[in-house]
Amino acid sequence: FMDLTPAVVRCAVAGLSVDGSGAVLRRTRLFAKVSRPEVAEKFMSPAPAELLRLLVEQGGITADEARLAERVPLATDITVEGDSGGHTDNRPLTVVLPAVLALRENLARRNGHRERIRVGAAGGLGDPAGVAAAFACGADYVVTGTINQLSVEAELSQPAKALLAGADLADVAMAPAGDMFEYGVKVQVLRRGTLYPTRAALLYDAYRAHENLEALPAELRARIERELLRCSVDEAWEQTRAFWQDRDPGQVTRAQTDGRHRMALVFRSYLGRAVRWAIDGEPGQEADYQVWCGPAIGAFNRWIAGSPLADPANRTVAHIALNLLEGAAVATRAQQLRSYGIPVPRTGLHLPCHIS
Repeated sequence: FMDLTPAVVRCAVAGLSVDGSGAVLRRTRLFAKVSRPEVAEKFMSPAPAELLRLLVEQGGITADEARLAERVPLATDITVEGDSGGHTDNRPLTVVLPAVLALRENLARRNGHRERIRVGAAGGLGDPAGVAAAFACGADYVVTGTINQLSVEAELSQPAKALLAGADLADVAMAPAGDMFEYGVKVQVLRRGTLYPTRAALLYDAYRAHENLEALPAELRARIERELLRCSVDEAWEQTRAFWQDRDPGQVTRAQTDGRHRMALVFRSYLGRAVRWAIDGEPGQEADYQVWCGPAIGAFNRWIAGSPLADPANRTVAHIALNLLEGAAVATRAQQLRSYGIPVPRTGLHLPCHIS
């Protein structure tokens, strides 16, 4: 998001105090994940004065906390997200991370902050070489996402994990996002073995082209009912209406007078259930699985081939992380030696080996 909310600011600044040396102490540490420098700047700067005044007036924070908030950046940690699964700007990490790191130094000088913001890297990290590259660019830490769906701990169904395990670098696609469907926002998802990206795009195109469900051409309506909804549009609306009646009746009230909104809710029901089908491993719905996934999955699958991590039983989050970090350390040391003219081989040095 581009605009900070009072709730976010209050979470970050409530409980601020000072120690004996006058340094500001935090009760809460705010971690932000961003993909754009202009958003990072909001979190790397002090909380906006107008929001601090509002929170003091509402009793959300004290005047002393507001005063101390002017001396520190809003967030303590900024994770820079590159080409990731799910919501993404598809920016290369090596482009956006250096920009945010430079911004950190500029803002620290401008604002006179003593506290150093940690800047991490995420998105597109699936093997030791990628992790080593992130650290070489200056990251303080790394965060993985897509590849963790193949871990033992992940609640993704076995059929969906099998699809991920067979994916390569290009087996991803952009598809309409269920939570921001009407705005045309897209998420990056798995393409291999599923028709979800194509079918979700069909729904969005239909939403853009028609005013309501009744305006859908007969052939298009029949296809949506047969291939996606697996029931009539009217039945799908009744199911959708019952869902929103329990959670947010205002959506139902609006849909009763706004046919386009009713159409959006019905179409979004398919997008939402596609996530659940992938998690539950719903039989017969494999072609509709929605799995958020970035190109890191291809790097990961190539890296673990023929190693202990090729066995799904060995893929715990800890084992994956340990091998990535040790492999990144080996890759970094090997490149240092090559820079001195030592002919270090480029293959086989950082294959996964630790599983205990």
